[in-house]
Amino acid sequence: MKWGYGSKSRCRQSSVVAVAEETEGIDEVFVESCWANLPLELLREVLMRIEDTESKWPLRKSVVACSGVCRSWREIMKELVKTPEVSGKLTFPISVKQPGPRDTLLQCFIKRNQTTQTYHLYLSLTQALADDGKFLLAARKYRKATCTDYAISLDANETSKGGGTCIGRLRSNFLGTKFTAYDSILPYAGAKLVKSRSTRLVGSKQMYSRVPAGNYEVAHISYELNVLGASRGPRRMHCVMDAIPASAIKPGGIAPTQVDFPMGNSGSSLPMRFLRSKSSRLEKSLSGPIETQREGSLVLKNKAPRWHEQLQCWCLNFHGRVTVASVKNFQLVASPENGAAGPEHEKVILQFGKVGKDMFTMDYRYPLSAFQAFAICLSSFDTKIACE
Repeated sequence: MKWGYGSKSRCRQSSVVAVAEETEGIDEVFVESCWANLPLELLREVLMRIEDTESKWPLRKSVVACSGVCRSWREIMKELVKTPEVSGKLTFPISVKQPGPRDTLLQCFIKRNQTTQTYHLYLSLTQALADDGKFLLAARKYRKATCTDYAISLDANETSKGGGTCIGRLRSNFLGTKFTAYDSILPYAGAKLVKSRSTRLVGSKQMYSRVPAGNYEVAHISYELNVLGASRGPRRMHCVMDAIPASAIKPGGIAPTQVDFPMGNSGSSLPMRFLRSKSSRLEKSLSGPIETQREGSLVLKNKAPRWHEQLQCWCLNFHGRVTVASVKNFQLVASPENGAAGPEHEKVILQFGKVGKDMFTMDYRYPLSAFQAFAICLSSFDTKIACE
């Protein structure tokens, strides 16, 4: 009887599971067809109004929610939601890898936690210097004997270098004077790939990242040695943006734009579009050898501050976005190395400054992305033995 009872129970359990799975399948088909069969004209009009009215966070989460309803909704939302370059809005996670707006600075701020050695980037929701903000990126500092690493992640709580949400990293030399920023996604055709393990070991199991672990060099940041001592002047920065052509800052210039995160697994990776070529000229420039791309890379330098006689300090005009004097404060503009000086060389492309003990503002514009700007600002946090 014991074995007979057990067999009977297993049969009943199997039938219940089968019915449940069948019902679940019917529900999924019903939901999919229910939403997918709406007239496209009506659906597009509804989604267009949602995209227009819910223009700021936290209301903008409705736009993200609509893109997750079904396939037809998602495809329409991808068409309606423009890149930050055009709309000035950060909507989907891929937005942090896309260039910012051309005409205005996108205002963000960074919160530092010195205990955990973590840094969190937020999008400013108001003009106030201290608001809650919309979370964008997180980074964690890893000290090594010969260098310092910063792992940059899409998840505020998962900042390990081998995590599935890690989208890039920053590495310094021993002196903290030179940094290299790496992207986990191919930023442009011919980008230099630095060999790295794409998997990690946890216990005895091999884990694979959801985002393929690539190490493509996208920026080189250097700080000039200060032989006069810390009190003789501010830091001098020099940034070579390997992923951005120098022509991007000129009128009509174009910077590479990533359109999606390629998702990978242990067996294969899904084919995804890495770049959106907006013209044949851009496509041609990205198809050349890496040396050609490096020679034409955008070069940024820090804007020289002026000495204020009355205050007896170096000053820069941050237009109220920076309130605390710090050697970390800087503004980056296009270097004369990019060609003849013009109006585009006067525009501040990235500014970073202190507003509290562990609070800093970060404002950026085209052709930098939030990810690239964040990586540059992280280099300012690192201790520089030979510069101070």
